[in-house]
Amino acid sequence: MNKVLEYIKQHQEEMLEDLKTLVLAESPTHSKERVDQCGAEIQKLFKKHLHLDSEVIPQKHAGNHMRFSYGTGDEQILILGHFDTVWDVGRLSYRVEGNRAYGPGILDMKGGIIQALWAVKACRELGISLNKRIVFLCTSDEEVGSSSSRELIEREAVQSRAVLVPEPAAAHTGALKTTRKGVGRFAIKITGKAAHAGNHHQDGISAVQEMAHQILFLHSLTDYELGTTLNVGVVRGGSTENVVAEQAELGVDLRISQISEGERISKIIYGLKPHSEGITLQVSGGVNRPPMEKTAGNEQLFRLAAACSFELGFPLIEEAVGGGSDGNFTTALGIPTLDGLGAVGEGIHAENEHVEIDQLPVRATLMAGLLRKL
Repeated sequence: MNKVLEYIKQHQEEMLEDLKTLVLAESPTHSKERVDQCGAEIQKLFKKHLHLDSEVIPQKHAGNHMRFSYGTGDEQILILGHFDTVWDVGRLSYRVEGNRAYGPGILDMKGGIIQALWAVKACRELGISLNKRIVFLCTSDEEVGSSSSRELIEREAVQSRAVLVPEPAAAHTGALKTTRKGVGRFAIKITGKAAHAGNHHQDGISAVQEMAHQILFLHSLTDYELGTTLNVGVVRGGSTENVVAEQAELGVDLRISQISEGERISKIIYGLKPHSEGITLQVSGGVNRPPMEKTAGNEQLFRLAAACSFELGFPLIEEAVGGGSDGNFTTALGIPTLDGLGAVGEGIHAENEHVEIDQLPVRATLMAGLLRKL
């Protein structure tokens, strides 16, 4: 693999320029126009480096998804990535400071897409046979739960021997991810009774007061030993200070380590009872991303990756993380999945989001080695 590493190092500046192109094509999930513009840049890069045309899967509201197929073979390996970001246009800027390149989505996960592209490009240019069909699936709505892409992801996954996910490596350690928490989102609407806060306070039934009780109860369901956390991250309520609040809303984030926990907590949330007489509660939502539980197949993939890293002269570890990814879906189907194969850096969903430039060739070579071993 040293030959691959040397090749990609020689092209590091070109690789970084490709990444800059994608980062500057800002792609907040909620803007279909912007996401599709970024998708057009991805298509250009695959055409330029691998001479591949894209199969565009059009979407009415979300950005269009894209599929690229490289090579031939009876078996398929799926490289799964998303190119939408959490950042509004103009919120962050692209810049390079020393060994760090900063920008919206550069780590999560445009860096991983570029690394995977260059991994296959290096194999192509160096005449390294991969013996299998490599399918790149680039999706546009991962940051909001993958509602329009999940069916597509699962359809490709069940045709694949393995799924490789170039999401960012774990911060600080560069670890790969063999376990991720599942994710649930719930909305709770609370309805009380409005009244004048001065003249008829006793006639009101406060939805905001009820909200406070429900928040305390929901947070009490967190159990760190089980890996279950609940967070009321969004609250809205009332209309003005001198009116007893008639309406309130809660937005709840759930993280789980086992599917059974998702079922248990969902049942509790849907069974919530009002604390105050006269209050009504309306619950919607549920678990939208199953946990990525460690499987024998995932562990076998990690061992292959660790063997590749040993050949490259650096140690590799695995970690369990709280965030979810599209790899959760593929693991739940029983398809061997390895996550965290993307860029090394820090600041996912934070203003300091960045990649370490000198690690881009190393991690691309790791991906190439893993593809070769598979």
